Amino acid sequence: MSNEYAPEILSDTECWRLLDETTVGRLAVDVAGRPDIYPVNYVVDDGTIVFRTGAGTKFAAAALMHHVAFEIDGYLPTERVAWSVVVKGWADQVERMEEVFDAEDLPLFPWAADPKPNFVRITPHEVTGRRFHILDTIRADSSIGWKPVDAKPGAVVPEPGAEYHPGASKIRPS
Repeated sequence: MSNEYAPEILSDTECWRLLDETTVGRLAVDVAGRPDIYPVNYVVDDGTIVFRTGAGTKFAAAALMHHVAFEIDGYLPTERVAWSVVVKGWADQVERMEEVFDAEDLPLFPWAADPKPNFVRITPHEVTGRRFHILDTIRADSSIGWKPVDAKPGAVVPEPGAEYHPGASKIRPS
């Protein structure tokens, strides 16, 4: 008997399709023995992930300590489906002049005003992903970024006028 709500393991092809269609992810690094996570905009380039960064903790942890994890996720509210892709790999600063010129040609532009002259390339050694269906009995509200959907009964609906209270459950049963 199959469970329609069991997570679906995504194929490598599907993981790379999602990576290619998404522009923002989270870079997880080890900083002095403690985990840290940074949002980055990125592009997929020939089976690798490339992002720009300035000098600092993120750059030092990613480009000098090498082992990283990278994660993207998303949801399809009309289908009540969420997904996640995790890439584990080796990060290196793009340093060879030819590779720097190639990286400069990628459609990758800093979102922040501070300089981001360094390119970092993550070469994956493991790519995993999963997709799961949101239970029909769960109603997510707008505090988690879900927008109203009129397509299905019981779909994502914010509670009009409801205040957000820190510590309050953000996903509530109907």
